Amino acid sequence: MTKAELAEEISVKINLSKKDTEQIISIIFESIINALSKGDKVELRGFGSFRIRHRSSRDGRNPKTGLKVKVPSKKVPFFRAGKELKENVNNISGNQLIK
Repeated sequence: MTKAELAEEISVKINLSKKDTEQIISIIFESIINALSKGDKVELRGFGSFRIRHRSSRDGRNPKTGLKVKVPSKKVPFFRAGKELKENVNNISGNQLIK
């Protein structure tokens, strides 16, 4: 599902224009990104949580040349699915939808 498809589905369900719905979705995504960039954890109960994980520097290899390269440490976003999301995904069969 793309962002546009998500906006379409939501706009139909809540009778809001697609443009307004896309704006709301963008604000939600921006809020999550801003919180993560500050080092905060974002928890959406029943859905899951987003947080930042730190990866240490390591030795890597250039696949073209085979030479060793130093891969610097970095921060990466991480999502952990909530219990309710996991249960719903495992209980859905075929095209059954959650309502």
